Amino acid sequence: MEFKSNKGIFLQIADSLCNQILEGKLKTGDRVPSVRELASELEVNRNTVMRTYSYLQEKSIFQNQRGIGFFISENAMGIIKVKEKNEFFVNMLPEIIERVKLLKLTSSDLKELVVELKNNDDENK
Repeated sequence: MEFKSNKGIFLQIADSLCNQILEGKLKTGDRVPSVRELASELEVNRNTVMRTYSYLQEKSIFQNQRGIGFFISENAMGIIKVKEKNEFFVNMLPEIIERVKLLKLTSSDLKELVVELKNNDDENK
């Protein structure tokens, strides 16, 4: 994992774990790697990973079972989807709309693009 300087490392790790949940790599009830394991794998301080896990627990994405570890909560997928949709609508969509206006794209242009993306996605399955 390559870290960027525009966002805290613990938040970048949280985003990566949330993406793994959205992709189905981590599922409801799965045990996540221990703090020590993930810190070693990512070559970061254990406190950074613990901060990530605490953050995800506060957001009800992780559940901590004392003495056993952290697990993906039952509602994790829904919580992440709501958060990601909100971030998309607030942070990304306005930029996309501005770009569409600048390029004077029409609904036909966008429809063709969506169809092309869907076809590419279907081929990759």
